[in-house]
Amino acid sequence: MQISRKTTTVIALTLLMASATLMAMPVQSQETEHGGSTKDMPGGSIPLPAGVTPNVSYDTLAYISFRPNPIGLGQPLLVNVWLQPPIHVARYFKDAFLVTFTKPDGTTEKIGPLTSYYGDGTSWFEYAVNQVGTWKVKFDFLGAYYPPGNYTSGAAFTLGQTLNAPLGVYYKPSADGPYEFVVQSDVVRAWPGSPLPTDYWSRPVSLENREWWPILGGYPSTGIVGGGPIWPADTNTYMSNYNYIPYVQGSKSAHIVWKRLDALGGLIGGTLGQIAYDGRAGNPSIIYAGRCYQTITKTAKTLVNGSYYDLPTSVWQCYDLRTGQVYWEQTGIGSQAPTIISYVERTVSIVPGEEARKSGLTVELLFVGSSRVVAYDPWSGAVNYNVSIAPLTTGTYYSNPSLFLSIQDLGAAAGANRYRLINWTVTGDVTFPTLINRRLGILSNVSWPFSSLGVVDYESGVAVNTAGITPSSTGVAYGQRIMGVNIKTGQLLWNVSTDVTKGYEGFFSGSTQIADHGKYAVRLNDGHWHCYDLYSGKELWVSELSSHPWGIWGVYGESSAYGLLIYPQYDGVVAYNWTNGKVAWRYQYIAPYPYETVYKDALYPFYDSVIRIADGKIYTSNTEHTASQPATRGWKLHCINATTGEGIWNITGSMAAGAVADGYLQANNRNDGFMYIFGKGKSATTITAPQTAIAKGTAVLIQGTVLDQSPAQSGTPCVSKESMATQMEYVHVQKPIDGIEHNLTITGVPITLTAIDSNGTVTDIGKVTTNGYYGTFSREWTPPKEDRYTIIAQFAGDDSYGSSSAGTGLLVGPAPEATPPPEVPVIPDYTLPIVGAAIAVIIAVAIATVLILRKK
Repeated sequence: MQISRKTTTVIALTLLMASATLMAMPVQSQETEHGGSTKDMPGGSIPLPAGVTPNVSYDTLAYISFRPNPIGLGQPLLVNVWLQPPIHVARYFKDAFLVTFTKPDGTTEKIGPLTSYYGDGTSWFEYAVNQVGTWKVKFDFLGAYYPPGNYTSGAAFTLGQTLNAPLGVYYKPSADGPYEFVVQSDVVRAWPGSPLPTDYWSRPVSLENREWWPILGGYPSTGIVGGGPIWPADTNTYMSNYNYIPYVQGSKSAHIVWKRLDALGGLIGGTLGQIAYDGRAGNPSIIYAGRCYQTITKTAKTLVNGSYYDLPTSVWQCYDLRTGQVYWEQTGIGSQAPTIISYVERTVSIVPGEEARKSGLTVELLFVGSSRVVAYDPWSGAVNYNVSIAPLTTGTYYSNPSLFLSIQDLGAAAGANRYRLINWTVTGDVTFPTLINRRLGILSNVSWPFSSLGVVDYESGVAVNTAGITPSSTGVAYGQRIMGVNIKTGQLLWNVSTDVTKGYEGFFSGSTQIADHGKYAVRLNDGHWHCYDLYSGKELWVSELSSHPWGIWGVYGESSAYGLLIYPQYDGVVAYNWTNGKVAWRYQYIAPYPYETVYKDALYPFYDSVIRIADGKIYTSNTEHTASQPATRGWKLHCINATTGEGIWNITGSMAAGAVADGYLQANNRNDGFMYIFGKGKSATTITAPQTAIAKGTAVLIQGTVLDQSPAQSGTPCVSKESMATQMEYVHVQKPIDGIEHNLTITGVPITLTAIDSNGTVTDIGKVTTNGYYGTFSREWTPPKEDRYTIIAQFAGDDSYGSSSAGTGLLVGPAPEATPPPEVPVIPDYTLPIVGAAIAVIIAVAIATVLILRKK
């Protein structure tokens, strides 16, 4: 028993020491395995009452551990304390642990009294040291008494164990320490953090990159681990009923990674003229660990009356989010395909009388409906369990691990108790390696005043139900009763009505109401949102009218995120501040040609109740209640900054936004029947230089390409953010490459060129931009010296592409030797002889002339 208990303690301490809490705050009470405080739970000890003699007393051994030592000023010191001998799983030490720090200046600070976990007698906290010098720390166990009686706990309920203790037991005080540790001015280095990825990344994510956790959520958003059968008041719950998906990245670009034709779409033509198909592709119901799970219809060989026929068949498919690669397909799932990601605590085997230990989480994909819960393995699609929840038919999932709410109808004969609110889960017995004998577990069953759950704010624990007020003279609901109910007790908290004498204070639609962060808002026929306090029913504010006149008309859906109530309408998307109902921002998209829309100021409608909010972005599209034929041109899918209302990107197509995860957005284009995946794809860079040696002083031409490797358009040029929509529309939706006005130019991406000589010296050759139409680049460069160079081209990547680089070699030899100028023949100078001869001739002629004249 002692060895097993020590093993348990070592495992617990190992897990606790892995904590990387940034803020050091003393923990005054411990948390149960279900997330609730043990402070007021059954099974806690008490101080030994005066005059009471215990039936049994035990000596104890107290232990304290702390790290690091030395530690830097202001850093958190992790302190673990525990006690031997062990106690029963149904018991815990309440307010029995005290830790005393003695600071370098002699002052003391006491932490506690602390309360232990169930069964293992441990506690821990982090403490921020605030003085340089030598400290002391001491742990005192104050003693603990358990009177005779029955002991139960939340943990014991889970394990199916109860302690019937006829004897009073006292654990005697003990202490450990004091021990010294040193606080220094310099911080003690922790493991270097892993910044969130900005380049292309894929799953699985290394366990070393623990800082990535805020972006690794799945779709749809589900409850956070921490709720449980105890159902503490501070249960953290995130639900997709706000259209908000936390803990994921969304696409920052209109870049299409891959697409799949899921329905017929496009212009029909022929005898039907300009009539178009309304092609509606499906959506994955779940994205988990980079895998999409979706039910599609395919033609398959089906056995009918002894013969096989090609018939439409429902297929449950698992495929890769980034590439579309199909991992597996299953038939026979049909409408029971899962829609919920459930995180389940995994346990290891137990020794009789000892608490089961958690060893992490496992994941299941759940279907809830048709009076059953079916759990699937996400790796293979195999059924983990399939259990009945009868007489319940379905349930609203609200938190992990796998908690649901259902309304049960007992029939009119039950009178005031006709409706019951059932809080339930699927539970089982602990064994190795997990739970078996899965069965319905009822956590609470209270009377409920309505036939439906209503609109719920799980954070506040309040649901809102409504009923129309119809004056006898109208036949139409001109007013509305609004009622708040506590979802734990079923108690009606408040009941208010809108003004029935004002015919415009009836509900615009039951779909336009939302509860979030302690408030409830509903859109009435006056075009305003009316907001009420969820706890009292007091009207807090009436919103501004978003616009005139089309702001009076709404759509059948709304969202909430970042302190804003976000609502698409006929002339844009509007965000209202939850604090006061003021319009925080308005996003509008103007038609390029006014006759393409009927709305004021040439605005396009946003009649899309299916919007998605993630990663600070809103994804929504232009569409109508009943789209006209021929189809309106110019409708787009829009990505909007959720806090400012500024447009980030858009692309042609009436695309209904679907799932968001891992930096990717899935959307269905009603115009062509394709399902598109938007996000970051891979790129490939190439580079070439002369393959033979060149002489020093010779200019060389360095050239290469940067091409998109995404399956949707592999081998096409990578283009700039500014040209992305134009490029994607040209490749995928038959738009001109220079835009409908033929006035757009596709631009490429920047490339950095460097040269590295044989000594490792780096020379910056410069930056070039690729040709947007061909993906090519080139740059002249004159190497400065004789050497063997490595020439590198680097594309840093952006919101559309992952980075890539390439290298090539270049050999520079000596400059050629100088060639001497050719010899020029020397021509003799005969000028003087010729002149002399001429003079002699002249003299001779002159003499002859004189002689002749004498003879005469």
